[in-house]
Amino acid sequence: MQLNNLGFPRIGRQRELKFALEKYWRGEIEQSRLHEVARELRQTHWRWQADAGVRLLPVGDFAFYDQVLTLSVTLGAIPKRHRGETPTDLDTLFRIGRGRAPSGKDAPAAEMTKFFNTNYHYIVPELTEDQRFDIDYQQLFDEVSEAQALGYQAKPVILGPVSFLYLSKTVEGEFNKLSLLPRLIEAYQKILQRFASQGVEWVQLDEPVLALELNSDWQAAISQSYTSLANSQLKVLLASYYGSIAHHHHLVADLPVAGLHLDLVTAPEQLQTFLPSLGAEQVLSAGVINGRNVWAAELDELAEGLSSVVGDLKQRLWLSPSCSLLHSPVDLEIETNLAPELKLQLSFAKQKLAELTKLKLLLTEPNSAEANAIVLECQARRDARAEAANQQVIARVDALTEQDYQRDDAFPVRQAAQRARYRLPLLPTTTIGSFPQTPAIRGLRSRWRKGEISLEQYNLQLRQVTKDTIERQLKLDIDVLVHGEAERNDMVEYFGEQLEGVGFTQFGWVQSYGSRCVKPPLIYGDVSRPAAMTVEWAKFAQSLTEKPVKGMLTGPVTILHWSFAREDISREQIATQIALAIRDEVMELQDAGIGMIQIDEPAFREGLPLKKSDWQDYLNWAVNAFKLSAAGVNNETQIHTHMCYSEFNETIAAIAAMDADVITIETSRSRMELLNAFEDFNYPNEIGPGVYDIHSPNTPTVEEMISLMEKAATKIPVEQLWVNPDCGLKTRTWDEVEPALVNLVRAAKQLRRTLG
Repeated sequence: MQLNNLGFPRIGRQRELKFALEKYWRGEIEQSRLHEVARELRQTHWRWQADAGVRLLPVGDFAFYDQVLTLSVTLGAIPKRHRGETPTDLDTLFRIGRGRAPSGKDAPAAEMTKFFNTNYHYIVPELTEDQRFDIDYQQLFDEVSEAQALGYQAKPVILGPVSFLYLSKTVEGEFNKLSLLPRLIEAYQKILQRFASQGVEWVQLDEPVLALELNSDWQAAISQSYTSLANSQLKVLLASYYGSIAHHHHLVADLPVAGLHLDLVTAPEQLQTFLPSLGAEQVLSAGVINGRNVWAAELDELAEGLSSVVGDLKQRLWLSPSCSLLHSPVDLEIETNLAPELKLQLSFAKQKLAELTKLKLLLTEPNSAEANAIVLECQARRDARAEAANQQVIARVDALTEQDYQRDDAFPVRQAAQRARYRLPLLPTTTIGSFPQTPAIRGLRSRWRKGEISLEQYNLQLRQVTKDTIERQLKLDIDVLVHGEAERNDMVEYFGEQLEGVGFTQFGWVQSYGSRCVKPPLIYGDVSRPAAMTVEWAKFAQSLTEKPVKGMLTGPVTILHWSFAREDISREQIATQIALAIRDEVMELQDAGIGMIQIDEPAFREGLPLKKSDWQDYLNWAVNAFKLSAAGVNNETQIHTHMCYSEFNETIAAIAAMDADVITIETSRSRMELLNAFEDFNYPNEIGPGVYDIHSPNTPTVEEMISLMEKAATKIPVEQLWVNPDCGLKTRTWDEVEPALVNLVRAAKQLRRTLG
């Protein structure tokens, strides 16, 4: 049997790609140096995979910004505003993804949203009705040649045509995206022909869209695409992941593909559905190692479940992670500060390859001494987990009643109390929470962590940064302030470090988008809050001004989704435990005089199951977790929440059920299109649609912001609207932020005169 891998993280175990990208964008290195770093990373990662026994190495999983964007540019699907007079090159990708590159003209960046139900973001392809597709960019083919020159067998990995279309958006008029499929298939045929001319044997086409409940038109598109692509000289491995595709069994079983990859982590039961329908020569790639979590696999249990399959399939069985390892940190070996009992439980991308090797040994040499050692190691991990239960937390969850999830009064009563207390102007201005994490702040944190300065010195300097942030906002004349979060390394990590049952790595970074990386906490036990986490910072900031300063918290659903969570209890149970910890913090903030508290839930939608028929159960417990975190406050305390890029139409009822007094959302890149959901639903509470795209370094003009808010006012009553950026300002510089916020406040004041 073979070992198969769908993709590997590209950032490097020390985030080498991130730092090279940012240096290039700042003009500190030439593009040649950026390419050199990229080659070094690819070659290291290929070597690791080959050393682990992977014969067909994934190529095309590397991207300088996002693999969907790379494919869009390869196909020539480049927005008109980003096309330059020069041929398509790497800077073209950066202008699409960031709105700016070291060369070419600035232009609004393309829309960015979550990739299915993950925290990875992709750049949304923009397609016109007269769209033409052709090979317009060579990166994929160059990397195939690069791998072959090193003596490796390359297996190109690209998103399949139907998933590419499904994830795209139409521009310049409404039309059926599927009308573009014949032209797109022709382009894919050319791509496969190029691969074949390079001597490629296998190509992996990813169709995660198959995990969705597709209508008949999209099902027909799958059939049409793979029937048309079957004429290539290549063997096609059709890969789907993130959920079961058993509901499309008959469709998939009839496709003329040489191999099929199944995600047997999220849906192990689908193995028995597809086994009887496999062709006599068809390969099955069994995705049994979790590509989206960091916990070591129960290899002995996996081997027991696969043992009968081995005899049936023999060499046609490929052992694989469930999905690309993009969602996993790179290498556990460099984690030197983890407690040994926790490190024993973990497996990162490089170690997951080793797990495949161990699983193969268990299947092929089950009675060997090496196999027995693996079994003992698995049992030791299970024993360690069983000893970690916190009975106090478990009992508190069990004692919850329905009343614990409800505010005292309905929103109109609360709104009247809040307006009487704060007396804000029409279209109040605010920001989402964070302000620039400058090199000075990061350097200060690094010195403290290294022990070069004391905690007292560290906090003293952070208080000065906070004071400066408040003064800047007062000078800008923003109505509702924030303290800026200078003390926080990350919106989830900061809280995780102060919660019991949560652990941390040094280098467990994963890519979120572009050069943005996050280091998710490890939820290994029952979660509780031993002490206040934000109260002193909020009190200090509020003491500096008469204007309201929001207390800033991360919500329970987002902490859950943006962590590597334990798998021995349900996600609902974990979210409830976290919600109780956040509730304790909310109540202490209120008692300290903080009257506005923002509980961010940017990851709320990404937890949705891929099948709509499974949504309601998730929405019920996710909404309840948020409500539990916020419901203890009085009417005058205004609860805010923030959500990132999301299609709200299908979840708007659940968002309304969260009953936040104010919700802020990212809408600038969609040009307020996302507000259609709030208009159609007649959303009852207050809304802050973002007018400043903080993911781009470009400064929006007053006129642009006014135009966006005027659009918003046609959809939402103006007295319900707030004016704010799309998201937190942590990743921007003050030179970028202050001009944008000056324009934001000017726009709000002009709108008060024209709309008020």
